[in-house]
Amino acid sequence: MEPTDRQPSRFRDLLETYRPYLIAFAVLAVFAFTTFAIYNLTTEVSYDDVVEALGNTRWSSIGLAVFFTALSFAALVGYDLNAITYIGRSLPLVPVAMTAFSAYAVGNTAGFGALSGGAIRFRAYSRLGLSPDDIARIIAFVTLAFGIGLLAVTALASLVTAPRIGAVLNIDSSWVRIGAILIIVVLSVVVMLGRDGRTISIGSLNIRLPDTRTSSQQFLITALDIAASASVLYVLLPQTGIGWPSFLAIYATAVGLGVLSHVPAGLGVFETVIIAALGNTVSIDQVLGSLVLYRVIYHVLPLLIATLVVIGVEIRQLAHHPVASTLRKLEFRLAPPLLATFAMIAGAMLIFSSVTPTPDSDLDFLSGFLPLPLVEGAHFLSSILGLILFVAARGIGQRLDGAWWTGMICTALALVFAFVRAVALFEAAFLIILLAGLFLSAKQFKRRASLFGQVLTPTWLAAMFIIVAAAVTVLLFVYREVDYSHELWWQFEFSEEAPRGLRATLGLAIFAATISFFSLLRPAAWRAPPSTVDDLERAIQVAMAQDNADANLVRMGDKRLMFSESGKAFIMYGIQGRSWIALFDPVGALEETADLVWRFVEEARARGGRAVFYQISPGLLSHCVDAGLRAFKLGELAIVDLARFDLKGGRLAGLRQAINKGAREGLEFSVIDPPQVMASIEDLRCVSDAWLAEHNTREKTFSLGAFREDYVASQPVAVLRKENRIVAFATLSVTDTKQEGTVDLMRFSPDAPKGSMDFLFVKIMEYLRDAGYAHFNLGMAPLSGMSTREAALAWDRIGSVVFEHGERFYNFKGLKAFKSKFHPTWEPRYLAVAGGVSPAIVMMDATLLIGGGLRGVVGK
Repeated sequence: MEPTDRQPSRFRDLLETYRPYLIAFAVLAVFAFTTFAIYNLTTEVSYDDVVEALGNTRWSSIGLAVFFTALSFAALVGYDLNAITYIGRSLPLVPVAMTAFSAYAVGNTAGFGALSGGAIRFRAYSRLGLSPDDIARIIAFVTLAFGIGLLAVTALASLVTAPRIGAVLNIDSSWVRIGAILIIVVLSVVVMLGRDGRTISIGSLNIRLPDTRTSSQQFLITALDIAASASVLYVLLPQTGIGWPSFLAIYATAVGLGVLSHVPAGLGVFETVIIAALGNTVSIDQVLGSLVLYRVIYHVLPLLIATLVVIGVEIRQLAHHPVASTLRKLEFRLAPPLLATFAMIAGAMLIFSSVTPTPDSDLDFLSGFLPLPLVEGAHFLSSILGLILFVAARGIGQRLDGAWWTGMICTALALVFAFVRAVALFEAAFLIILLAGLFLSAKQFKRRASLFGQVLTPTWLAAMFIIVAAAVTVLLFVYREVDYSHELWWQFEFSEEAPRGLRATLGLAIFAATISFFSLLRPAAWRAPPSTVDDLERAIQVAMAQDNADANLVRMGDKRLMFSESGKAFIMYGIQGRSWIALFDPVGALEETADLVWRFVEEARARGGRAVFYQISPGLLSHCVDAGLRAFKLGELAIVDLARFDLKGGRLAGLRQAINKGAREGLEFSVIDPPQVMASIEDLRCVSDAWLAEHNTREKTFSLGAFREDYVASQPVAVLRKENRIVAFATLSVTDTKQEGTVDLMRFSPDAPKGSMDFLFVKIMEYLRDAGYAHFNLGMAPLSGMSTREAALAWDRIGSVVFEHGERFYNFKGLKAFKSKFHPTWEPRYLAVAGGVSPAIVMMDATLLIGGGLRGVVGK
């Protein structure tokens, strides 16, 4: 039976390991299918017909489309406002509106809205004082609200326009009505269940439903959003036989399928549905022209406005005006993601323009001033620059200095080529805005990480191939009437556009393949050299000058060190397999934390590893999100306020009894200062050896101290004596700031009186309190406080089950109960891992690192 039980687990592990690649492959397959469908649907359409349709669009229609776009984005801001109300918080309107607008401008264009837009929300809302849990709930709310609202609007519209929808889909209208009624009934039941903000339980998962008021507000917001965005496309279309209600249902379906496809911006999927639905009522060339304008107005224009606002705020520098000051603080966090998306659009624009014809009038003008080789070279290189800019967008979003230089150089060259290969004024204006945005935001790009040392994720590789495949599709569509021959590759004339586009496409394909192979052939795992004695001394000095007492684990000397450029901060880490595991938050100057996190993540990637941050605080999560890491809760840290720690009263009566009992048992407490520890080292070793033998275990490392003479003697040691014999001890970890104290190595003799642990902890806390320390760190309770709410991940739900029922393997609840006796404040601690990596695999590496390898773990 055992092999049968293991097989599903092995399959799940395999699926989890290759999940990013499977998703990327699925997205590429969906895009390939839709591209093939569009190509077949447009067999009777020519490029000139589409250009003519674009030229025939009335300016009044374009003005209406811009108005409805503004209305739609105003509704989208309402999503965030409603979500903030739902979680019971209140934030200023202006920064929330700017955050929401920017998040949707990026999310609608870049795709994966929950991730791309969610990253912007995390950066901005964390600056406005929201906790990671609150931000996660906002992201979950707006994502689910859009999906449910889209479903409701589609169902209602389909109910009214069932005959028309049935005719378009070639099914009986009664089936459309039945499906719509079922959806409406289910959603109505959900609204009724949550009418008082009720919490429902599904297994171990607790979901708090929005109350009736919140649900009603959200439905109206979603209805306004979808109606306005549908109207953008509807007013751009010529007169059709389909009324607005029927079109609304078709549009909502197309948007939903585009979102589910995970193709960036639903590119191809959305167009396929619209063309298939309207092809019998409107000329397809007119539909294509309207779709192009829709993409520009609804996707590119908001992104352009958001970027211009950022540039405007930076230029004006109205730091003394309260509103402008708020915008400036927010702008610093939003500029890189906006510029990254803008760079993606600019790169795609350069790629597509390289496979579409240049107007004859422009070519005639250029032929009188420039030689043909220069025009040909500019045309070919523009496509390559577009792909480089598209790839560099990832580094721009991550604020890499190399990506900034690459973006500046590529944009400047492309701007020159825009006039050399064609008098492309709109393209030049677009590039000028990007160049200005990069130049004015230069101070944000100080992360010294190699752009070429990065390994592109499967998602980015898929996005790159989608753009290249789309360019090939456009090339085939534009020149479908040109018969292919080998001579096309060698035709160089001003009037020959097809050969020029063919060569540009070949260059794109070769360059994209080179980048892909470079990313997929990851470098072999590499081990950083061990830290030197001088490095250890520097780290100890930094650790003693800050507040985190756990930082004294650096004294073990078993971890590698990475210092900031100034040497005022460091990360201590270990390497197990491909996991580079950083212990705790970076130690030292807070202003150097962000750059140090980035250096660590990029160094791990460049050396073929995966970056991991173990037992980190909520304060580091925003930096981890910036670096593309995902966070998983590990447990909760118990912190005791020593100023309020007093055994008087009934709250700590149990501990008072433990003190009295220990006194009756003859226990005596004292603290041995570091210079005198070596005099008692053999007595301490006897206690330690007896404790290890009693528990049948080995010394642990990395996140725990081990009994080593130099380590034990480097800090004070608290001891319990009975009849002048040491029966228990604990090494104290303290810093010069006296902000926090904690214990690390704690050992008891088998004959120590029962209750000695309580006695020792109370005495240590009283000693530190009297010495002027502010807090006592009781350590972490693993898997404690794992969320089971609506935003909870599977990791949290599994962790909560293990916490409740895993006593057989580890004393989870007992450890939490012991720490709870001291009435501490509980602070969450997290594991942050590189995107796409299973946290279970990383936790196994961390366990091996702490246990000293497989032999240490198996042998306890």
